[in-house]
Amino acid sequence: MKIPYYNISSIKAFALEGWTLGKTHGLPHWQRVERNGILLSLKEYNGSLYLRKDINLKVIRLFAYLHDKCRLGNHNDWKHGERAADMLYTIRNTLLKDLTSEEFHLLEKACRFHTTMHKTGNPTIDICFDADRLDLGRVGIEPH
Repeated sequence: MKIPYYNISSIKAFALEGWTLGKTHGLPHWQRVERNGILLSLKEYNGSLYLRKDINLKVIRLFAYLHDKCRLGNHNDWKHGERAADMLYTIRNTLLKDLTSEEFHLLEKACRFHTTMHKTGNPTIDICFDADRLDLGRVGIEPH
């Protein structure tokens, strides 16, 4: 099984730029969210793994590195998703210029609502939410 390659090195560098909050919501967390998202995007068929056709892996990988970019602290910052979604518009014509309008909308919604919604019904966005929540153990929360 081959995972499609999307070069997101510039997004990773952007996410790390000016990051001062450490590892709790930083690079190690983002990497685990990316891994979780990839794993949740797979399905098994006849003993082989395939990438689900109903999800957008590029959006999931971008979400992993951008969803916490606008945190002001490591505790109870419930507005950080809204700030991250708003920040996306500032990089829409540069770092995110290759996204289609649909991909940008999915990423914006995933960032905006990842702290306030459980499910949207959209498989790509819901995988973003679940990929993040599967890493809650790092702060002592066991996801259901």
